[in-house]
Amino acid sequence: MDTLLLARLQFATTTSIHFLFVVVTLGLVTLLVGIQTAWVVTGNPKYERLTRFWGQLYVINYVLGIATGIVMEFQFGLNWSGLSRYVGNVFGAPLAIETLVAFFLESTFLGMWIFGWHRLRRGVHLALLWGVALTAYASAFWIMVANSWLQNPVGYEVRDGIAHLTDFPALLTNPSLGMAFGHVVSAALLVGGMLMAAVSAYHLIRRTPDFALFRASLRIGLVTAALAITLVQGFGFAQFGPVGAVQPTKFGSGADADALIAEWTARFGPGDYTPPVLANVGLGFMILIGLGLGALWLLLPLLWRDWVIRLRFPLWLLLLGLPLPFVAVILGWIAREVGRQPWVAYGLLPVDQAVSPVAAPVMLASLIGFSLLLGTLAVTNWTLIARHAARGADDPALGRPPGHPADLRPEPAFA
Repeated sequence: MDTLLLARLQFATTTSIHFLFVVVTLGLVTLLVGIQTAWVVTGNPKYERLTRFWGQLYVINYVLGIATGIVMEFQFGLNWSGLSRYVGNVFGAPLAIETLVAFFLESTFLGMWIFGWHRLRRGVHLALLWGVALTAYASAFWIMVANSWLQNPVGYEVRDGIAHLTDFPALLTNPSLGMAFGHVVSAALLVGGMLMAAVSAYHLIRRTPDFALFRASLRIGLVTAALAITLVQGFGFAQFGPVGAVQPTKFGSGADADALIAEWTARFGPGDYTPPVLANVGLGFMILIGLGLGALWLLLPLLWRDWVIRLRFPLWLLLLGLPLPFVAVILGWIAREVGRQPWVAYGLLPVDQAVSPVAAPVMLASLIGFSLLLGTLAVTNWTLIARHAARGADDPALGRPPGHPADLRPEPAFA
């Protein structure tokens, strides 16, 4: 058993599962902000019910997503001590900002929003959700700052064998950051929009009594997804230029790539400095899915006079197409991360020098344990989301008025 391979498999498993939680959280909270804002501005109770229904699904995903993030942090610290030792002074800075400024504030705002129903004024309650959304975006931004530094190390100098941060603004102007952040955010909006459209389609197929409610959320989700896929494509193709300039080996061979490989061979010794074919395979399939999802625009004219509902087959297309953006998100992550191999920090720190000196059996046990835990969290998350989504928006627990009959039922007695 190869310790390095096991460590890489564990990192791939934990980060990919956690990433799925992240895109759902980021996408849904953006839609929630729009829906609750519409409720506060118009006073229409339809938007209040939509906020409660989708807010409940959002909270489920957020809570379990935190657990997956904690697991990811554990494996990060346990398995990659070489990374922490060599580049922790630089790489750790944006991660610390994300944790202290973004994540803690986001959780605080969300907790106040959850328990502030019927206790806070509508404007204050809405402001809390805006705070949740803004700090969620800030969290995603700082994570991407850290990841972009690994893709293209900038603003540092090496002293005594350790990288030290010398130019913080360089992290924020990293060529591998801007378009990548826009790509991730728009992908999250695509996931959120598709999820809202697919769940709404499910209820409309079943002819749920809440026709008007799910008709509204179908329209919101479909329009959001159509706009988002255009942004995904735009930011995605716009990355080829800047990424190719700073990572010549990512997209195949060429004069720049050959020159860089020759430089690395002189500095680090002979080795395979070409990324695995998996990176380009993942990139290719992600592009195909992205181009295919462009067909969402063809469904928008069917919103006129509710033809999208009357014809019914578009509803089935939305429902069956729900997995596609999730698959594309994982393929995009594979293309970005595997494409920088064999480096943890591109051209600076090889993967084999970043892994912790842990015995292979211990690493295997860790891989199995973390994978089982994360798998359980993921299955639990989607089971709860599916169950609550299927119940419909009749009376979600989130935002239920105090003294509601459902809250006054006696606790079951146990023998």
